[in-house]
Amino acid sequence: MSLEQLTNDIRDKVSGGGIEESVKFDLGDDGTIFLQGSEVNNDNGDADCTIKMSAEDLADMLSGDLNPTAAFMGGKMQVEGDMSVAMKLGSVV
Repeated sequence: MSLEQLTNDIRDKVSGGGIEESVKFDLGDDGTIFLQGSEVNNDNGDADCTIKMSAEDLADMLSGDLNPTAAFMGGKMQVEGDMSVAMKLGSVV
């Protein structure tokens, strides 16, 4: 799945309102997705929480094929910054 598709998928999920804090998905060479509230873009700015994972794993997580807790425990996802922000994403993404 392309960065554009992933960005649009996240944009759709937070269209009704996201979380106040900022989150950056760092997908390595595939790029970044930055979200705050219902705003989603591909900026690479500072965020309250940065989640590092592959684009493929993010696609699986967004489709429901990969549980976020299992991804974290299995090393497929690393969280930097405020862990409580990452926990809030579960209700949105």
